[in-house]
Amino acid sequence: MKISLPTDLDTILKPLFDELPLHAAMGQLVVTRGASPAHKALVEKLVKLPEVGANSALAAGLWLYVDELDRSHTISQNDSSPTGSYWHGIMHRREGDFSNSHYWFHRVGKHPAMSKLSNYDAHSFIDAVEERHHTAPADLMALQRAEWANLFAWCAQKE
Repeated sequence: MKISLPTDLDTILKPLFDELPLHAAMGQLVVTRGASPAHKALVEKLVKLPEVGANSALAAGLWLYVDELDRSHTISQNDSSPTGSYWHGIMHRREGDFSNSHYWFHRVGKHPAMSKLSNYDAHSFIDAVEERHHTAPADLMALQRAEWANLFAWCAQKE
């Protein structure tokens, strides 16, 4: 899956996506280990750039991409928009706090990025992850990556 990003942002993010392609990112449905030091360093450099850092939703998404939930949480909890709530809900699902994830997805409502995912229902997805995350089934992993890619691309188009 290719993420559709503006050319300048695609160029800026290329080192991260080369090092950690989407098909390898977010390899845990419920995160038990955070990012590698190399991935943390890459994202730290990226979020300092104005093209990324000026858009807090992109920064929250990049931290989720490398499994740094606390850093993503710090950003998304300060964004009361539906997009901030969307990242917040994903973060809580990925930390295994499923009831809190449901709460944040109720706050999201119908986000425009959701419409690009066929048969996507955030609450059903949360329930499926809760039930099946121990085995990391391929269908849920693929949906997690598609969900991230759609929301990230939507956020990139909004700045």
